[in-house]
Amino acid sequence: MRRTRVSQTLGLPLAPRPAGETKQAWIYRSIRDSILSGALQRGDRLPASRELAANWGISRGIVELAFEQLVLEGYAESRIGWGTVVIVDLGVESSMNRPAHFFGSIAEHKSDAKTLDQPAPKSARLVDTSLFAVHVWRRHLNRAMKSLTPGLLAENDPKGYRPLRESISRYLRITRGIQCETSQIVVTTGIRHAIDIVSRTLLGNETAYYVEDPGYKGIAPLLRAVEDRIISVPVDEEGFSVNDAEPYGRSGMAYVTPAHQAPLGMTMSIDRRSQLLSWAAERDIWIVEDDYDSEFSYGLSPLPALKAIDRGDRVIHCGSFNKSLFPSLRIGYMVVPDAILGRLIEVRSAAGRSNSIVEQVALASYIDDGDFARHLRSSRDEYMRRRDMLLAELRNALGEKLKISGEHAGFHFILWLPAESDEGHLVDGLRRQGVYVEGLNEFASARRLPPAVVVGYASLRWEGISETARLIADACRRSSP
Repeated sequence: MRRTRVSQTLGLPLAPRPAGETKQAWIYRSIRDSILSGALQRGDRLPASRELAANWGISRGIVELAFEQLVLEGYAESRIGWGTVVIVDLGVESSMNRPAHFFGSIAEHKSDAKTLDQPAPKSARLVDTSLFAVHVWRRHLNRAMKSLTPGLLAENDPKGYRPLRESISRYLRITRGIQCETSQIVVTTGIRHAIDIVSRTLLGNETAYYVEDPGYKGIAPLLRAVEDRIISVPVDEEGFSVNDAEPYGRSGMAYVTPAHQAPLGMTMSIDRRSQLLSWAAERDIWIVEDDYDSEFSYGLSPLPALKAIDRGDRVIHCGSFNKSLFPSLRIGYMVVPDAILGRLIEVRSAAGRSNSIVEQVALASYIDDGDFARHLRSSRDEYMRRRDMLLAELRNALGEKLKISGEHAGFHFILWLPAESDEGHLVDGLRRQGVYVEGLNEFASARRLPPAVVVGYASLRWEGISETARLIADACRRSSP
């Protein structure tokens, strides 16, 4: 790994600020664009927030909020004693010649206690690593180390470690209703890595990319497509609107989040799923199903995956253990249709990015011994209790004015604001008070949505829930006319 270096302050351009953009969004976008362009690369340390604030003539708090958002979205990492360090390579120029890097944290975790004692944001859509039983994982790592052989160390199957793929296949058949073969499973470093591989596999001069609007904020850089071939498709109460996508009539790829739409939170209806699959078959479209948080459903059992009813074999199902276990694990998977499996494996092999064999062996053991299921049950119960307490506190404070949606699953819900509210101003104000929320319109590309905020609860500590609810409620009251 190259030495961490400090980026030159003058080398970070400040992008023009369009009318209506908040200062925090402006600074965040300027730094993120430097990462996407390749000006900032993996291992680069950002200048101190105080230094940037002085050079750019803005408050230090605004810069710190931008840094926090970059960290939460996985572009950078905050390291005690080092500052904020870029942890991905997404440069446009470099990505044309080498694979983009979607590896995890570069921090050295010297002890379990230090890792778990890091303060969590008051509100964030992140897994709480303090719920993860490190001693159990250590046992599986030790077992994996003892099982290593020269042959295993030379393992280079581009699909990944076969016993792990067998474990994933069994898990998907039981929990998501997907009747898949081990040969169709491809191990990745996460869902972003999966999208990257699929987009490379399907890349062509006429390929169209249909994406949800609002939807995943990081999707555009992963697609490596010219802007006029990325088609924003509105999301309605049933999910991805096929009727709005149909008039384009172009083949390509559609990216969807059927189980718990990101960020609105609805579950795609059965009728809409059938319509989507029929449209994909008729238009020669491959569907990427991002199943990012389906394990965390707090009411009835979640619907089977879209892939489970895919009779035409058009769906590429993607999942990740990074959300359910811990972010730095960097192990995910795809279920790939036979028709494109060969091409996809060629792309995967050319990229040359493999997962640690030790962690793959350990994860297979962790799943097979039932420890993964036990962790999901306990953490799901804990997240549900935190959600319930936060919602109860908000109801006590706001009464009938509280309007939420998407709370039935995942790590966040949508809090709808009065129609006249200034969404950006409310978000900035809460972040200055240490409550990290995201504006709904930050997730939109071609639409202007009613004002709302995305409120995460998974990382909340019990002792901070009441205070978080109070600050959010106060902000909502101030936003009311």
